[in-house]
Amino acid sequence: MKKFSFLFPVIFLVTIFSGKAVEIYPSNWWTGMKYNQIQLMLYAPENGNFSKENIAIDYPGIEVLKKNVFENGKYIILDLKINETAQPGTVKINFPKSKQKTLQWELKERRKGNGTLFAQGVTSSDFIYLLMPDRFSNGDYSNDRIPGMRDQSLNRDSVFDRHGGDLQGVINHLDYLQSLGITALWMTPVIENDMPNRTEHGYAFTNHYKICPRLGGEKAYLALSDSLHTRGMKLVQDAIYNHLGLYHFLVQDGPSKDWLHQFPEFTQTNYRDQLYFDPYVAPSQKKVLTDGWFTREMPDFNQENPFVANFLIQHAIWCVEKFGVDAWRIDTYIYNNLEFMNRCNKALTDEYPNMTMFGETWVHGTANQAYFAQNIFDLPFKSNLQGVTDFQTLLYGILPALNENPGWVEGVYRLYTTLSNDFLYTNPMRNVIMLDNHDLSRIFSCVNEDIAKVKMAIAWLMTCRGIPQMYYGTEVLMSGITWPVDGFVRLDFPGGWKGDKKNAFTGEGMTSDEKGMLEYVRKLGNFRLQSSALKTGKMMQYVPKDGLYTYFRYDENQTIMCIMNPEQGNKAFSMKDYPEMKKDFTHIKNILTDEVISLEELKNIPGKTMYIFELVVL
Repeated sequence: MKKFSFLFPVIFLVTIFSGKAVEIYPSNWWTGMKYNQIQLMLYAPENGNFSKENIAIDYPGIEVLKKNVFENGKYIILDLKINETAQPGTVKINFPKSKQKTLQWELKERRKGNGTLFAQGVTSSDFIYLLMPDRFSNGDYSNDRIPGMRDQSLNRDSVFDRHGGDLQGVINHLDYLQSLGITALWMTPVIENDMPNRTEHGYAFTNHYKICPRLGGEKAYLALSDSLHTRGMKLVQDAIYNHLGLYHFLVQDGPSKDWLHQFPEFTQTNYRDQLYFDPYVAPSQKKVLTDGWFTREMPDFNQENPFVANFLIQHAIWCVEKFGVDAWRIDTYIYNNLEFMNRCNKALTDEYPNMTMFGETWVHGTANQAYFAQNIFDLPFKSNLQGVTDFQTLLYGILPALNENPGWVEGVYRLYTTLSNDFLYTNPMRNVIMLDNHDLSRIFSCVNEDIAKVKMAIAWLMTCRGIPQMYYGTEVLMSGITWPVDGFVRLDFPGGWKGDKKNAFTGEGMTSDEKGMLEYVRKLGNFRLQSSALKTGKMMQYVPKDGLYTYFRYDENQTIMCIMNPEQGNKAFSMKDYPEMKKDFTHIKNILTDEVISLEELKNIPGKTMYIFELVVL
């Protein structure tokens, strides 16, 4: 593989070493951290003899425990211990036996408010909005192209090119998000991905310690974090431990070959999660699952290498402390070394007790999915991952409920059955439920653009157990399918660019259906924001009767009844079928229309309708 060096400066180059840049990772650390033994990487891209240099650090409270060198002479990794006595300041890294210049590295005071102002975690009380910054809104046209970066595309007519959306565009529309009842923002990755093409998604990092300048860089990310927290909202960062971009310096010019999983020839992961728990597994196939590359452009990190593991864990902690991250969404969770993931998850929660993580577990089967989360299984491996992206309630739940004809196990019965398997999880309320995302066909297209079905899907999303996540544009009926090109589910949000004829932020050019769906989401989102039963209450579901599916969310203060009829014709309804929840309630209030009627008046549920009622006593 051809060697590669950066040709442009980065913000954390701290000095010049014999006229050649030296990069330091992590770019700073903090006093008072529980994680106080770090590995400081020094990388001199143009100095092949750098590892031969002697190093001395004379700073009160910092001990140099060990110097590590590698087959690539451009790297030195120092094992440092930062004692409780260390104070914030500039640490000088000296080279006593040479005339080389001193390096400077910052030890900073910690960010205020751990667990109260940041690192708060996301819970079932939250409503997450997922967006792709490049496709949401362009708030700063000056950063659309960055000289020196490989991908210079800028063409909104192509789903393969960059479109220019950025973090300032997100900041500009936080009022809009809050109007929907959104409490947490998850964006596809904001870390630099200096790849030659298809960089709009961000999943191929090329420098872990740099925020992509096309999105506005570190300054814009800090501003977004501050803006969210000022509003009482939360920031979810998309984390990638499994792989990195082909043009990352750790690939092109890495310390040693064992930083990556290597095969005699290109080997792609087989994507078969069953190989983790199959009692008859062939070890060679399991190795391909965990060690195979995600794609040719995304090499696989060797997390069994302790230097790699520490690099990734330190970066995770650094991001939380630096940018005030509240929660982690972990990409491609099932392809990681799971023992490493347990260690990484624990390092985060040890440092930030309220921090939460949910992992992408795109698998097939509730037991398969539960294996990767905290669960009831008595197996040699026990995951400490708190929650997962709940593909099961989507693929084997709400979509069959809306699209299949009813049967003994078909249609809405599949949604009931999938939720009945929640006993496998330690806490299913930590699972993130969804209708679509950046890798899936949009819900509007999945139900053949049937608006009544979209409303039922959104009503389910807002009322089922777990943490609801809405993908940008679902609220205004954006369509798109992943086949043959995934870019069609990643189109621009209407109104995010100057001159857009359709603007969802203002309503200009929107159809009546689009406006109606936006108001529907806004009404449900804000009701959920105030509903204790929907946010933290228990759930009780009943076996569907003649295709009618009814469940309740309840606590000491509130009872919500949800009734779904996904079929065409009317269904008879009687509260007598739900004796545990009848209690002393006399009336029901439609949370969408505010209409109040007596329980006895509710006798039929129209086809393709989902009612959400609050049970009351009058």
